[in-house]
Amino acid sequence: MCTSLTIQTTAGDQFLARTMDFAFELGGRPVAIPRNHHFDSVTNADGFDSPYSFVGTGRDLNGYIFVDGVNEHGVSAAALYFSGQAHFTQQTKAGKVNLAPHEVLMWILGNVKSTAELGERIADLNVMEAAAPLLNIVVPLHWIISDKSGSTYVLELENDGVHYMKNPVGVMTNTPDFEWHLKNLSNYVNLQPGPHPSRQYGDMTVNPFGPGTGALGMPGDYTSVARFVRTVFMREHTDAVTTDAEAVNALSHMLNSVEIPKGVKMQDNGTPDYTQYRAYMSMNEPAFYMQPYADQTITRVELTPALMTAAQPTEFELKTTQQFRLAN
Repeated sequence: MCTSLTIQTTAGDQFLARTMDFAFELGGRPVAIPRNHHFDSVTNADGFDSPYSFVGTGRDLNGYIFVDGVNEHGVSAAALYFSGQAHFTQQTKAGKVNLAPHEVLMWILGNVKSTAELGERIADLNVMEAAAPLLNIVVPLHWIISDKSGSTYVLELENDGVHYMKNPVGVMTNTPDFEWHLKNLSNYVNLQPGPHPSRQYGDMTVNPFGPGTGALGMPGDYTSVARFVRTVFMREHTDAVTTDAEAVNALSHMLNSVEIPKGVKMQDNGTPDYTQYRAYMSMNEPAFYMQPYADQTITRVELTPALMTAAQPTEFELKTTQQFRLAN
C-alpha cells in the first residue's frame, strides 16, 4: 500500500516520487490550488487557510482532498497508509490547528516553506480521529516530507506521541513504523550490485551463476517490508542523473520494481489492491507529474504564476497515448 522515495540530480534538483497502491478507486487527478485558498475541516467550523499555492493529486468532494503534491516553495509531501499504528486525538484543542488525518497534507503544503519550519510548527497541530469523505473511515496515515534542499523527514503520530524523524535513506512505505524499517536493513547488508565471489567448500569451488547474484536474498514480495528494502537498494545503486527528465525516468524505473499489477495482491473481500498511479514531484521547478495505471502516459503540470494566483483551483485532464499520437 504505497511506496515513496526521493532522489536528487547531480545539478541539485530534488524529487519525491510515490506509488498510490489502494483497492478503493480514488479517482484523483492533477489539481493546482492557488494562494490563500480556504479549506473546510471535518473537525471544526473554522477550517484552515493555505497561504501558499501547491499542485498534486486531488479530488473535489465538496472541498478538495489531496494525498500528495509540491508547493511553490519546493516543499513536497505524500500521505501513506499506516494501519495498526497511527494514533490520533479524540477532541479538538483550543489554540491548536485542529485537523483530520486526511487534511494534514493540505495544511503542510499550504503553510510551510521547509522541513525545518514544519518541525517548528508541528506542536501547533492537533490531528483528530475524524472520518474522510468518500471512504467514511478515519484514515490511518503517516507522511514523508521533503524540500528542495534535499532535507527529508517522516511524520508519524503514535500512542507514545509525535515522531518527526530525519529520513536518512529517502524511502518510506507502510506499517511497521519507520524506525523498525531502518533497523530491519541490518538483515540485508549482504546486498550489492556486483556478483558475489566464488566460494570454497572442501575441495569444491562454487562459482556464482553470474551478474545479479549480489542481490540474492532481496525480498521480492509486495509487503511494505519487502518494498522498503527493495527500494532502498534500488535508490542507492541506480546511476546518478543530471536532468529533471532523467530523474523522472529513473524514478519510473525504480518504482517498476514495486508497482503492483491488478490481480496479484488481493484483499480478503476479493478486490485487488493495485498501483492506481505513480506521482513524481519536482521541487525546484516546481512541477507535478502523474502516471496512471490504465495509460502510463505522464501528465506534467508546472506550478506557474498564473496557477498560483488564480481565483479558483485548476483541474487537469490526464493525457493519454492516443492524444499524443493524434498530435503527431
